Amino acid sequence: QVQLVESGGGLVQAGGSLRISCATSGPTFSSYTMGWFRQAPGKEREFVAAFSWSAGTTYYADSVKGRFTISRDNNKNTVYLQMNSLKPEDTAVYYCAARPGGVKPTRHDYGYWGQGTQVTVSS
Repeated sequence: QVQLVESGGGLVQAGGSLRISCATSGPTFSSYTMGWFRQAPGKEREFVAAFSWSAGTTYYADSVKGRFTISRDNNKNTVYLQMNSLKPEDTAVYYCAARPGGVKPTRHDYGYWGQGTQVTVSS
């Protein structure tokens, strides 16, 4: 059973940076694709980024490309999302997700989810 716990959210000014983390537990962490999604009030949950260690591939939504970086530390069983040049429209609850197999940009392809961490970007 894969368990995911996010942390590191908070309030930051526009243009600032924040790193959020996802601590994982369960089997074969290194073989899973790890993803980040976000959900703003009144909106659908949307894909942000994903990383597949086994395939060595990363995938980013166009809206965050060049500003966000997903990474993972297999020794710590932790996934990170480094967010730079933050904008007010990045405000959302950010969710960590996991799936066996390769990168997929759709939330329905992920079976494991964390509880979310709030990121608020003030203008």
